[in-house]
Amino acid sequence: MSVAQKVLDIARDEVGYQEGYSGGHWDNTEKYAGQVDGLEWVSDDGEPWCHVFVSWAFQEAGAADLAPVTASCLEGVSWFEDQGRFSEYPAVGAIVYFGSGGGTHVGIVTSYDSDTIYTVSGNTSTSGSAEGDGVYRKAYARRSAYVYGYGYPDFPEGLVCADPDWKGRDGVTFFGEEASEDDLSSGGGSRPSTSVGSGRQVVIDGLAYGPGAEGDHITRLGKMLVAAGCSAYEEGPGPVWTSADAASMHKYQIKIGDSGSDADGLPGKLQLARLKRDFGMAA
Repeated sequence: MSVAQKVLDIARDEVGYQEGYSGGHWDNTEKYAGQVDGLEWVSDDGEPWCHVFVSWAFQEAGAADLAPVTASCLEGVSWFEDQGRFSEYPAVGAIVYFGSGGGTHVGIVTSYDSDTIYTVSGNTSTSGSAEGDGVYRKAYARRSAYVYGYGYPDFPEGLVCADPDWKGRDGVTFFGEEASEDDLSSGGGSRPSTSVGSGRQVVIDGLAYGPGAEGDHITRLGKMLVAAGCSAYEEGPGPVWTSADAASMHKYQIKIGDSGSDADGLPGKLQLARLKRDFGMAA
């Protein structure tokens, strides 16, 4: 299991947890701060604990060094900016910061699509208040002014993100429109040995796929991938192979349970046959 998946599983298992209630109101006392060295004072003082929850989830996943240990959202933003790992685009497992300067609220991104980001957040509520009472699943408009940006943890297995400037980086899978936990590497702590959209081509039944390939068969492939729910296209698909074709193919490969060299963004003969069988376009 990937580290990102561990973080998400741990955070999601806490959904429904609620802080203490006294004197007729929620009081910000909770269980997480006492388990994170240096943050015990947060619960003792009844302070907001949204970032404490994030720090705790990473700690419990054995990845405390991948996220800032802090109760301050502003400090969290600075921590990622200092590492050059802060972006305006979402990523699966990223830490999303909200409000002015990113200092209002925080959560962990579980998935995103073209319009919405989905999170697990602590110290929030079903009504959407940043000053809430527990841990909840949340959904926010992706392009809302309330969304300040995203801290990208340096997951050992790599990163699935929507930032076009990160395309081609070691271990990065680019899905600009949508991505979820299904797109995470299943590897145990090492970056993928193959990169999505590598420089090579494959030839299946006399037709080339990969960089430099073009033809109606590329458009047909793209349309089948869209039909399979694996689109990474912002435009198209079209007849010239692009990184979006590779990202979409990779998404399909992960969806059907392939990994490693079998999920490099280039179709294999059996994968292509399955895609044609299930989504029905003639070659």
